[in-house]
Amino acid sequence: MTTRVGVVTFPGSLDDRDAQRAVRLAGAEPVALWHRDKDLHQVDAVVLPGGFSYGDYLRCGAISRFSPVMDTIIEQAKLGMPVLGICNGFQVLCESHLLPGALTRNDSLHFICRDQKLRIENAGTAWTRDYSAGQEIVVPLKNGEGRFVADEHVLDELEAEGRVVARYLDLNPNGSYRDIAGITNAAGNVVGLMPHPEHAVEPLTGPTTEGLGFFTSVLKQLVNA
Repeated sequence: MTTRVGVVTFPGSLDDRDAQRAVRLAGAEPVALWHRDKDLHQVDAVVLPGGFSYGDYLRCGAISRFSPVMDTIIEQAKLGMPVLGICNGFQVLCESHLLPGALTRNDSLHFICRDQKLRIENAGTAWTRDYSAGQEIVVPLKNGEGRFVADEHVLDELEAEGRVVARYLDLNPNGSYRDIAGITNAAGNVVGLMPHPEHAVEPLTGPTTEGLGFFTSVLKQLVNA
């Protein structure tokens, strides 16, 4: 049976189609999910894509967190469903308290768009098992509010429990504490990532194809579950 991966569209989502294409290239069936529909239509995993949901009013992701679809996603994530939040999706996961911390304005106060080198720190999550710990990859980064912040206790806990998924290399583009580009929950099924792996899945359009591993990882996770 084909693995089905849902991709949510909020008002203002920008990269939902790109995420659907990445899911398809990985070998799964992408399923479009509308933010007002609580039904996940029997998907096996969910991607919250990048963009500017609800125009980033109040705080990035603060309104989307209350979309009807999020009630079901939060419930299923707590039961073990793999969920990946990319950029704005990462912000939604933090606002939903599925992940700790927050994403705030870049320390430069400027929007940043660049190809970014990352180091995969945790290759044991549902979304990173196709990588190896310490592997370096390059994927696009584009954000204005991408600075990951948390108090020292939370940061120490993330480090001690191996829950930092990816870290910025060579340059910290937004002032994220401890160069953190992505984190996971304790169970390893929910991952938030500020850079955009869905833009690095084909040689024609990406700087590399090194982002595809996030999507093939969850496919293998589900097939072997």
